[in-house]
Amino acid sequence: MKTYLENTQTIISEFSQYLDMTEKYIYIIELGKSLPLIDVSLKTDNYLINGCQSQVWLFAEYKDGAVIFTADSDAIITKGLVNILIRALSGLNPTEIIEADMKFIDEIGLREHLTALRSNGLASMIKQMKLYALVYKAKYENPT
Repeated sequence: MKTYLENTQTIISEFSQYLDMTEKYIYIIELGKSLPLIDVSLKTDNYLINGCQSQVWLFAEYKDGAVIFTADSDAIITKGLVNILIRALSGLNPTEIIEADMKFIDEIGLREHLTALRSNGLASMIKQMKLYALVYKAKYENPT
């Protein structure tokens, strides 16, 4: 299992190959095509992320000490964005997800090129992923 740092260094390395934001957006669209998709039965309001311009469903499950994320969106760019987050955080333990600084988003030049609505949506996705991690940490790592 890779660490958060290894995951984000891979993402940073991939994005460093692209010279401008147009090329990066094309790559984000490609990433959207390989998104680990949420089960269709879970595409309900319970898993819909509030604060996103487009519809984004995010599901998390706890397996063998790690949080595994799947998602879907009705917008191809958003699929790519959520896949970047999943690649960074999925498979980590809850504490690693909670403590993840997410600085890699700035390092790949993403935040500065997103519209305000997309930037808010990205923040909402990160918040939801960390909330899932908090719940799993409380449930499985700090039982009372």
